Amino acid sequence: MIRKLLVANRGEIARRVFATCRALGVQTVAVHSDADADAPFVAEADQAVRLPGDTPVETYLRVERILDAARRSGADAVHPGYGFLAENAEFAAAVADAGLTWVGPPAKVIAAMGDKLAAKALLAEAGVPMLPSWTDTGEVTDFPVLVKASAGGGGRGMRVVRDAAGLSEAVASARREAAAAFGDGTVFIERYVERGRHVEVQIFGDTHGTVVALGERDCSIQRRHQKIVEETPAVVDPELRARLHEAAVAAGRAVDYVGAGTVEFLLAPTGEFFFLEMNTRLQVEHPVTEAVTGLDLVRWQLLVAEGEPLPLGTTPPVDGHAIEVRLCAEDPAQGFRPATGTLHRFAVPGASGGFAPTKGLRLDSGVVDGSTVGVHYDSMLAKVVAWAPTRAEAARALAGALARAEIHGVTTNRDLLVRVLRSPEFGAARIDTGFLDRHPEVFAPLLPADRLPLAALAAALASAAARRADARVLAGLPSGWRNVPAVAQVSRFTGPDGEIGVRYRLDRTGGLAEWSAAHSAADSADPGAADPESTDRSAAGPDAERSVALVEAAPARVVLDVDGVRQAFRVHRAGSEVFVDGPDGAASLVELPRLPLPTAAVAAGSLLAPLPGAVTRVHVQVGQRVTAGDPLLTLEAMKLEHQVLAPTDGVVTELPVPAGGQVRTGAVLAVIDGSPAAGDPTPSNPEEDPR
Repeated sequence: MIRKLLVANRGEIARRVFATCRALGVQTVAVHSDADADAPFVAEADQAVRLPGDTPVETYLRVERILDAARRSGADAVHPGYGFLAENAEFAAAVADAGLTWVGPPAKVIAAMGDKLAAKALLAEAGVPMLPSWTDTGEVTDFPVLVKASAGGGGRGMRVVRDAAGLSEAVASARREAAAAFGDGTVFIERYVERGRHVEVQIFGDTHGTVVALGERDCSIQRRHQKIVEETPAVVDPELRARLHEAAVAAGRAVDYVGAGTVEFLLAPTGEFFFLEMNTRLQVEHPVTEAVTGLDLVRWQLLVAEGEPLPLGTTPPVDGHAIEVRLCAEDPAQGFRPATGTLHRFAVPGASGGFAPTKGLRLDSGVVDGSTVGVHYDSMLAKVVAWAPTRAEAARALAGALARAEIHGVTTNRDLLVRVLRSPEFGAARIDTGFLDRHPEVFAPLLPADRLPLAALAAALASAAARRADARVLAGLPSGWRNVPAVAQVSRFTGPDGEIGVRYRLDRTGGLAEWSAAHSAADSADPGAADPESTDRSAAGPDAERSVALVEAAPARVVLDVDGVRQAFRVHRAGSEVFVDGPDGAASLVELPRLPLPTAAVAAGSLLAPLPGAVTRVHVQVGQRVTAGDPLLTLEAMKLEHQVLAPTDGVVTELPVPAGGQVRTGAVLAVIDGSPAAGDPTPSNPEEDPR
């Protein structure tokens, strides 16, 4: 039996495995990089071993150092989690050669399924339906097609190509990303199915020859070919479900599968389905399967690794419906650009954080209050799962929990997830892998722009209450009290779209005597556009015209009566940052000082790095004329490539960071002169002169 288990992974999957180990009485060992030294998973393990490494990512990829950590800690088994080395056949073999128990399929199975081209050929012989594929770009004549990495998954190294002109660059880009993510730049090309659904089957095998399907999951809603919403059971008819399960079990039996695995299929609108890949590990979305079956899949993994037969030999009955969303640190409105920062608060009210199968709400999180979100690892912060008797109830419960969540300090995809779950199309199960492309409305923030002034007023009143609470003299007086009530209080904030100015005055009882707000766009050239004392009421938005009365103002809670309807706002301050969670959505504001210090000016037309990373390619040169939307540089962060595009027409005047250079957030990447006076550039190479 396994006595002490080392988890060769990090974040929420490490915490998930540790939770089952605690229930079974198995001791746990964490390994960590320097960047993860204070992470929750490290604190929760019985023992932890620091892994030295050149970079935080490479730390978790060094097989010999992980094996050394197992030896030093006395671990007798290794669980790979998912990602990093989870589907590395050499790692699985090295663990077994070291005399340790490997919690996963045999190395030969990982190797066979890890090469997607070889896997397709092998499983085609077992009768599993396949899409046509090519390795030579010259053989591709029908479009659209999908370029895919042969050695990995998770959407990395994947590109949709709709015409021959873009195929070569897509293949080159996919190879670079695949090489960076998996150490193997091999890619292949596959026919792309429009409006296809991504449906996968959870399988389990044991060393006694049993392979069983544990139901299917629909993972069609994706961004960048990575899943963000997963659910089970999939909305398919019983006959199709039976065929999916049969094909998945056939795939498992064809390779003598052992342990947890997932066979992924592409379901065409015609009802046909085709093999995509087999993931030889536990999937990120396994909690939805646990929710409807009541099974602990990590427990099954450990039992199978110990040589025990599977507890069930057939597909278990399904109870209810479960939906999972991946809460990620990223900005959907900016092309899902990864976000970094400090999570000042992270709470999902009503969710169980025990990492175990449960009815209701479940939170599997790799972060807690105070966690730092950096650029080294995947952007996923947590998974939130809802179980209910029906699909509609599960979607409603999950959307409500996300909307009430307090996520302060880092931009996330929370609002997008809520809008997806509440959309009529999702409710009707009209979903496919192109869902987000066809529904731009789900990218809008939950908080309407015309409700932002109320949030800013709540922030101003909470800040005033906090100052009065800290006052050492005359603490009983209302904020801003004067013998002659003539001067209003003024607070200014920066918000998502520019500056917001709030002007308010309290009466002698502490009630709200008057208020107004003004909002300036982020690119406004008028420095007084956010002046709340302006008489231009149209800048204040509809909320400033409403009848608003103050019911309660405390440092962490403000209650306003708006046209006879009471609304409560939760307010949390972290330094100058103010986070307001209200009934219509959340606002992240920064309170501006009344007497700001002078700051260094940034040259007009500067493009600043949105997050730390490395410039991998520079596509233009100084003096070159560009048009809005042209690619300027490629920035690599969080293991993904991000294109930096020209925001306007103009001439490139500065490129301070060369290819290979590292940048911090806010560093100048390029400067574009978009003024009418910017003349035609002089090409550096006369042969390139367009004249």
